[in-house]
Amino acid sequence: MPAVRTVLVSGAGIAGPTLAHWLHHHGIDATVVEKAPVPRNGGYAIDLRGVALDVAERTGVLDQIRAASTQMHRGTLLGRDGNSTLRFTPSLGSSHGRSTEILRGDLVHLLHTATTAHTEYLYDDSIVDIAQEPDRVRVTFQRSRPREFDLVVGADGLHSHTRELAFGPEGPLRHDLGGHLSIFTAPDHLGLDREVLLYNTPGKLIGMYQTPRADGVKVILGLHSSAEDTIDREPVAQQRAFLKERFVDNGWETDTLLDAMDHASDFYFDSMTQIRMEDWSTGRVTLLGDAGHCASPLSGQGTSLAMVGAYVLAQELARHERVTPALQAYRVRMLPYVRANQAIAHTGLKFLAPRTQLGITARNVLVKYAAPISALNVFDTKLMKAAEAIDLDLPTPIRP
Repeated sequence: MPAVRTVLVSGAGIAGPTLAHWLHHHGIDATVVEKAPVPRNGGYAIDLRGVALDVAERTGVLDQIRAASTQMHRGTLLGRDGNSTLRFTPSLGSSHGRSTEILRGDLVHLLHTATTAHTEYLYDDSIVDIAQEPDRVRVTFQRSRPREFDLVVGADGLHSHTRELAFGPEGPLRHDLGGHLSIFTAPDHLGLDREVLLYNTPGKLIGMYQTPRADGVKVILGLHSSAEDTIDREPVAQQRAFLKERFVDNGWETDTLLDAMDHASDFYFDSMTQIRMEDWSTGRVTLLGDAGHCASPLSGQGTSLAMVGAYVLAQELARHERVTPALQAYRVRMLPYVRANQAIAHTGLKFLAPRTQLGITARNVLVKYAAPISALNVFDTKLMKAAEAIDLDLPTPIRP
């Protein structure tokens, strides 16, 4: 008999529906609560690498994921005058076909569609309170009536409300990487075709990319900033003002993109932050994906961590007869994988937004001569090693 029969999952992004699929596969009932009124569409490009592709294949959505790929085939680094300095192939992590890129909203749609027949979704609702008892969790919702579950899983992102209810404030768990990132949609006034443009001034990145999977272009604004800056927790209007103050008159197309930012309905802004916790579980509440071990966008592995974690958690819940050993086994199996993928994030911002003009020039030379000197290939190797750093197949079966 599995450790649990009913699970409440908070968050209908990527980790939540993946977990719902695998819980159903193991005969466990899942309910997913999501504060958004409908499944989220749109979103930015995300990567699936290594064993995450194996999870997608076992979930039955890999062919659909590849069919919905962003199809971006060319990248360009721009010089100080905004003209092309060199071209590159945006294909890190593509070794042996073990990587693919898809828009976040497309992946959410695929996972949601694959689970609606057997999963209860509570949209436009959220958890208000969690009361743990030895053999159950009583959950109070904002809209729905109170209910009891065998387990609650927080899969509600970096700023997880479930984590706050069960573990306390976010602050002590944050490990800031010294930067902020914004992504939003803007009109494609340059007429791009499945390509990425990257422009730098010291300490800042301005990027645009176009994919046939979305209208317009996705704009990326990244910059180094103080770890003490709490702008990521301020209202959107203040976040937009923060970006305008730092990027105005920055050259190239920056001012045009800042104007478009005011009209973007999908404005995203957050700090480059990791979540580091000694344990992801307390009693009958556990965390999944960014809620428990966010690696930050600089790792490029958040989506993979979410899907692999969901697969492993469901697997351990199904093969244990008690909750505590199941959650302990989940952590033991996932921890090396989490640590490997968090570790690769530290060089990301330095590479994407060098702090000095000399650093920008050196980075461009590195990219230009990547093939003969193999420097980027070294990073690619580290990335893929982290992406493969877990065995999806079960260890020795538990003895009765």
